[in-house]
Amino acid sequence: MAFSGRYKKVFLVLAFLVLVAVLGYLIWRVFFRPMAVSPTATTTPGTLSGLPTIGPGGEIIGEVTGPGELPEGATTTGAISPVTEPNEVAAGGLTRTEALVKSPTLEPTLSSDGLVQYYDKDSGLFYKIDDQGEIVSLSDKVFHDVDNVTWSPDKDKAIIEYPDGNKILYNFQTEKQVTLPAHWQEFSFSPTSDSIVSESIGLDPENRWLMVSNDDGSQAKAIENIGTNADKVYPSWSPTNQIVALYTQGVDFDRQEVFFVGLNGENFKSTIVEGRGLETQWSTEGDRLLYSVYNSSDNLNPRLWIVDASGDTISQNRRSLDLQTWADKCTFSSNTEIYCAVPDSLERGSGLFPELADKTKDSLYKIDLTTGTQKLIAVPDGAYNISQVIVPENEEYLYFTDKTTEQLYRINLK
Repeated sequence: MAFSGRYKKVFLVLAFLVLVAVLGYLIWRVFFRPMAVSPTATTTPGTLSGLPTIGPGGEIIGEVTGPGELPEGATTTGAISPVTEPNEVAAGGLTRTEALVKSPTLEPTLSSDGLVQYYDKDSGLFYKIDDQGEIVSLSDKVFHDVDNVTWSPDKDKAIIEYPDGNKILYNFQTEKQVTLPAHWQEFSFSPTSDSIVSESIGLDPENRWLMVSNDDGSQAKAIENIGTNADKVYPSWSPTNQIVALYTQGVDFDRQEVFFVGLNGENFKSTIVEGRGLETQWSTEGDRLLYSVYNSSDNLNPRLWIVDASGDTISQNRRSLDLQTWADKCTFSSNTEIYCAVPDSLERGSGLFPELADKTKDSLYKIDLTTGTQKLIAVPDGAYNISQVIVPENEEYLYFTDKTTEQLYRINLK
């Protein structure tokens, strides 16, 4: 019995050791055994892995036939490099952008014959780019250090403002100039180019008026007393000749009421706009108003809107165009179509603080105001912050200025 007891104890000890060994092996296998590493897959230069070739405008060339297979027409000769060549004509992708002048410019505009004219900051001269691409002066007269230019609709005249507050009207056809009162500001020409509307800002708030006059400042007539509200009044003579200015009044933080001011005290309808920071443009026929405002629901960023703005239709058909940009970065190419520079991204609060968008890169869109359709037409081949867009009636070119360099650029639309 004693012998059997001793062997029983030995057996139990051996069984325990075997169990410990088995458990140890299982623990090692599950938690500590090195994982087998498969060889890293490599791609031989010049080999496509089932992706289509991308053309210069971003278009897909050939069909994808399956993982690791080439699209029809693709080759495997040589290394693959990203496509960087821009299109010569705007087609919705990267587009070649041509600098027309090397000097900084101010207020470029279309001349009466559809060409571009502008003020050259370096030389102090006004120039025009003719249909051969040659730069010719509009006048031999030098205007030093001009601060702002307001063109007449016929583009034969301009109100030229200087940093010291002096202002003149210059006629490029007759080469005559007239000095305007220094306390006049915020000018807009009549559709016939022979009259102007402006703000007359006297020292006494009781002597501050919205007024109209002949383009030379004669026969001035007060329209409305504006008191301390000059920042809420926007002189803007409509192409229909009905409206000479807009006036805003706050409704709440996110809304304003816009009143339309006529020449003879007309009682026009008003309209509500969904934000603040109002910027506007009349359509070519003056029956609609393009505007931008910022709103807290849009992260205080600007958004484009359109609204009827003539006679009894004022305030009708108001709708958002679903583009976050400013109205002064747009232009009407016809009464129903606009081109706009739209920032690729905006920081929150850019409507309230526009300087936040000074370094943004812009792309160019075309919007049909009848259908609301918007189309990306071009991505300029540079990091341009576009401050002004110009498109002639034939839509052959699109001109724009860059806010940083102030130079004038052109892309081909056709």
